[in-house]
Amino acid sequence: MQYQYLNIGLNLAKVQFQKKIALAGQEIKEDLTNDNQLTFLVGHAITQDESYFNIRIDSIEDASRHFLNDFITHRLIVNGIDKDFSYRLYTKDSTDYLIAPLPYDKSEKIISYPIELQGYLPTLLNKSLILELQFKDINNYFLFQLNGLTIPTLIFIGAIIFVIVWVLKSFYWQRNIITTTNEFINNLTHELRTPVFSISLASNILNKKASKEQKPIIELIQQQTERMKIHIEKVLELGALESKKKLFELKKVNFTPHLERLCKDFKNLSALENIEFNYEIGNENFKILSEVFHLENAINNLLDNAKKYSENPVIDLIAFQKEKKLIIEIKDNGNGLSKKELEMIFQKYYRVNQGNTHKVKGYGLGLSYVKEIISLHKGKIILESRGTGLGTVAKITLPLCYE
Repeated sequence: MQYQYLNIGLNLAKVQFQKKIALAGQEIKEDLTNDNQLTFLVGHAITQDESYFNIRIDSIEDASRHFLNDFITHRLIVNGIDKDFSYRLYTKDSTDYLIAPLPYDKSEKIISYPIELQGYLPTLLNKSLILELQFKDINNYFLFQLNGLTIPTLIFIGAIIFVIVWVLKSFYWQRNIITTTNEFINNLTHELRTPVFSISLASNILNKKASKEQKPIIELIQQQTERMKIHIEKVLELGALESKKKLFELKKVNFTPHLERLCKDFKNLSALENIEFNYEIGNENFKILSEVFHLENAINNLLDNAKKYSENPVIDLIAFQKEKKLIIEIKDNGNGLSKKELEMIFQKYYRVNQGNTHKVKGYGLGLSYVKEIISLHKGKIILESRGTGLGTVAKITLPLCYE
């Protein structure tokens, strides 16, 4: 756009220059029509007549050349053209009669403006006589005339180039970070497999000798260990999700039983921690296009947050259908969020300010992951604060599938 803007300015400058040349040419033509001191001198030079001046013809030609050059310079400046030029005075048979004191080389890129003279000089020669004005480096002259336009344009183009380079540099820097992160995830995955396998083996041994009172606790350990195994296997998919290297595969599922199981598991864990958790799920089938593992993780993340950020947690989950949408609402009785925190809560690495200490450890990645997962499900998530000290409501909206 800036290039086109500059190009238009140059074209306008050319048009304006040609108008000025036309006006100057008309004045030059009129001044050289009559018999005056200049035309009288030029006439003797081009006719090789030295009888009147009693001096050599070379001197007459040299004087004529300089006087004509000064005359043309004056006329150009009067019409607003302050540009170096050359000229030649010739006939249509290409015979040169007078050449400027500083002629241009024919090999140079020259723009010419011919003026066909009338009156005294052509009559004197009995031939058509042409005065040709010549200019070189005309584009540089136009750019100089457009300084008020070209300088801001060049600055702006330079700024655009700087921004593009900076964006590309940032992109490659972030790409290197993602690569490093994925390598870290790969290594961490292998390191976690060993302790999880040991826990699974130990719990199986304990289950054989456990009493009736101990068996539910051991079964819960086994259940969560199996869940951890799935997490370890899927953690690489999170890195692929971040780098967009793997497509997010959505499949048509009835999400109702998955949601019920998730709520039952969370209720069992809540009971062990003396946390009040209630849930209500509609009886209808919630058929959606989903990647179940990631969607369950997102909901679990919201439930864990509701638990962690409350002193005496009371958590409610309700799921229902509204206008061909599945609505899942999770309410807690935590501290609530300010307007500014609600605007930034889904940003990566952002954590709610808790003064000088953080009772809950973390890296501010959970909710950014949740939003990414919900977006990939073509859904929306909204956080609403119920007021200071009254808690927060997380509302997930997912499109139902009827095909």
